[in-house]
Amino acid sequence: MFHQLVSHNEDIGRLVEKGYALAFDSNYLVIRDIPYLDKDKNLKIGAFVSKLVFIDQTHVQLEDHQMFFCGSHPCELDGSIVGNLGGGPTTLQLAAADLVVERSFSNKPKNGFANLFDKVESYLAIISGPAMQLYDVNPFTYRVVEKMQDSVFTYSDTLTSRAEIGDLAMKFNEEVIAIIGLGGTGSYILDFLVKTPVREIRGFDLDWFHVHNAFRSPGKLEAEELARRKAEVYQKRYEGFRSGIKIQAKFINAESAEDLGGATFAFVCVDKGSSRAGIFELLINLNIPFIDVGMGLNRDSGPINGMIRATFYDREKAKDVLAKQLSPVTDAPDDVYQNNIQISELNALNACVAVIKYKQLRGFYVDDNAYYHMLLSLNDFHLAGQSNEE
Repeated sequence: MFHQLVSHNEDIGRLVEKGYALAFDSNYLVIRDIPYLDKDKNLKIGAFVSKLVFIDQTHVQLEDHQMFFCGSHPCELDGSIVGNLGGGPTTLQLAAADLVVERSFSNKPKNGFANLFDKVESYLAIISGPAMQLYDVNPFTYRVVEKMQDSVFTYSDTLTSRAEIGDLAMKFNEEVIAIIGLGGTGSYILDFLVKTPVREIRGFDLDWFHVHNAFRSPGKLEAEELARRKAEVYQKRYEGFRSGIKIQAKFINAESAEDLGGATFAFVCVDKGSSRAGIFELLINLNIPFIDVGMGLNRDSGPINGMIRATFYDREKAKDVLAKQLSPVTDAPDDVYQNNIQISELNALNACVAVIKYKQLRGFYVDDNAYYHMLLSLNDFHLAGQSNEE
């Protein structure tokens, strides 16, 4: 990866040729071995960290004029703080344990920076100039840290690095997620989790992918996908985006313990209550926390009305929640949704509620209410919930 970026980006190549100690960490460009002075005129070594925009897998460009810095505030020869540097104290999560971002700087030239090389050179002159003069040192160590941290994604996750939420994304690193049922809502849950850095995703659905499925699932329809198993369609659709994805044409029931071994969380996305009952039994016996999703729609006259539901069953209280009969575990033959009304936006919304709840449980989102049962009504768009405190 390092050599690809160097060979395909002239400005990064120029940094390497000049001798800068380059590394890539969490999709940021890192320039190590940056000398600077502290307030007592002691020589210190810091590092620059710059955001990158990945245009494709091998071409990058600078994101902005700001520069993160690992180190204390640089000083002049007289011990005063280096001027002309905006910004201030900040933090940024990096994979390398020895890199601790303490602040960001902002020094934008009149016409901006043309490229990464110009940006690094400009900040070096301002921050390292006094140290280079006093100690006759420079940052040109020709040291290259090629090791890239492991990632499940085929493409660099610059969405996370640009948003500076790497510390939150790391909360999913060891997650193994099971998605049982890849119909409308299940397929959107799969789509959202494919773009989440969980270690592994296991999907299960025995059904075939027909035309009506294309109207309530994400992604572009390819003609050759029709009349194939959903598992095959979604495996092929997403395996190029990330690793750790395994989707099987399999029916999950109370006897499927082997398929869910090692799972840390599950989503239950099935239509039939009778199927749900067996899956619940399995997950509770395996002590796997899970969210069950569903919709109750009706059309008495005119427009469709109804509710979207997401119910969380944690390890300790799953049986208590089950006893409240919040999720149907018997079949409802007159359910309008069972008659194949195609409502992709409701499937996506149901998936959003479920995935947001999961991410709240993992500490990615704030969760002031701690609801384990959520109902979103369509007629007034009101979200009602139940928490364990009630």
